[in-house]
Amino acid sequence: MSVAQDLFYAQCTLSALFSASNKLQMQGDKSLGDLTIRQMLAIPAIIHAPDGKATINHIARSMGTTKQSAKQIVDALARKNYLSVAPSQSDKRAVNITITEEGKRAFRLCSERTDEFLADIFAEFATKDLETLWSLLKKLYRFDGIELDIPGGQSTHSVSESDIMLQHHQKFAQKRVAPPTKED
Repeated sequence: MSVAQDLFYAQCTLSALFSASNKLQMQGDKSLGDLTIRQMLAIPAIIHAPDGKATINHIARSMGTTKQSAKQIVDALARKNYLSVAPSQSDKRAVNITITEEGKRAFRLCSERTDEFLADIFAEFATKDLETLWSLLKKLYRFDGIELDIPGGQSTHSVSESDIMLQHHQKFAQKRVAPPTKED
C-alpha cells in the first residue's frame, strides 16, 4: 500500500467516523425521547463510579469529553430531577452526583428504547463484526496513549453475565436477528 493510499483511507475513515457519530447522536436522541444519547451514556458512568461517588471529572473521563460538557449533561439531568448534586465532603471544589429514584425510572425506560435502537443500528453486524469494531475503536481511541475507559465496557463478556443482562434487555434480544454468516 502506498502512503497516498493510506492517507486517502485515513481521511475517509475520519470523515466517516464523524458523520456516523453525528447521525447516531441525532437518531438516538429522537428514539430515546426524554433523555439524549449523551445523557443516557452519562448514567452508567455515575452508576459505576468508585465508592458510589461520581464527580464531574469522573463522568468527563468515562465519556471521553470535557468537564464543561459533562457539567452541562449533569445540569440538564439535575433540572429534570434525575440526579442529585451535593458538595463533596472530601474535596470542596468537587460535587458528588447520585441518581434519584425518578432518574432510575427514566433510565430503565430509556434503556429499553436504547436496546431497540442498538438492535436497529447493528442489525447487519454478526457478533464477530461487533467484536472487531469494538477492538478497532479501542485501538483508535488510544492513539494518544490514553486507554478507553467505558464503565461496564470490559473486553470480554462471560456467559453468566450475558444471561443476567439479557433478562433485562429482552427487547434487544427479540429485535436483533443475527445476520447470515459468510458461510450461509
